[in-house]
Amino acid sequence: QVQLVESGGGLVQPGGSLRLSCAASGSIFSIEAMGWYRQAPGDQRELVATISGGSTDYADSEKGRFTISRDIGKNTVYLQMNSLKPEDTAVYFCNARISQRAGGPRYKYWGQGTQVTVSS
Repeated sequence: QVQLVESGGGLVQPGGSLRLSCAASGSIFSIEAMGWYRQAPGDQRELVATISGGSTDYADSEKGRFTISRDIGKNTVYLQMNSLKPEDTAVYFCNARISQRAGGPRYKYWGQGTQVTVSS
């Protein structure tokens, strides 16, 4: 079993900051990549940022405002969000591509999501 647990969401004013965390636990041999996605009401889930090895990738709207980082030893990924806007309001989901044994297949796992609300 593998679990991803997000934390750090909440209510913040426009221009403010939040730091999301996502910890992976359970039967994990290796994590190839981790990332953050978000879904606003009525919208499809969309990519926010991903990190794999030393490489990061961001959606255009997040470049310069959000920073993704990872603590490999803790199987944890972070998303530092600055200069938040009302349009950043969404449920943010953590994602990880995990292998549970050496040479085994990698599967994508999702967290349960954490709500981020940007409002004055």
